Amino acid sequence: MDLIFIEGFNGETVIGIHESELHRPQPLLIDVYAGVPRAHACDTDCIGDTIDYSVVRERLHRLLVEHRLQLLEAFAEAIADILIDEFRASWVRVKVVKPRKFDDVQSVGVQIERHAPTYRTSRSAHSATVLKFLASGMVPAKR
Repeated sequence: MDLIFIEGFNGETVIGIHESELHRPQPLLIDVYAGVPRAHACDTDCIGDTIDYSVVRERLHRLLVEHRLQLLEAFAEAIADILIDEFRASWVRVKVVKPRKFDDVQSVGVQIERHAPTYRTSRSAHSATVLKFLASGMVPAKR
């Protein structure tokens, strides 16, 4: 597994559950690791054959502006979903930190790991499966 990563991404967003957190942006630090099974880019030297971390970075900036989440857990999950669904990562680790949230704590946060669904197949493979079911007489009933 090859890892594409961004460490120490700095951004600001409105996130939290306390009244004091809901009216102005606060800083977040984000670390993202996206796993791809031996990136084809190792052979082709083509950015289109791997995850372009500059595009991931842009997507993180957009998420900071657009989301309406309250919990860091949900925010980290949104990042994981983006990496798996939009960037086709097989595995992701996402760490989201609120630095200096409390005077006596350096940081608080959450770290999650997710795997892409194993059923993810190409459209042609899915079409072939549907045709096989149709040929075997397994046709969905009309409602």
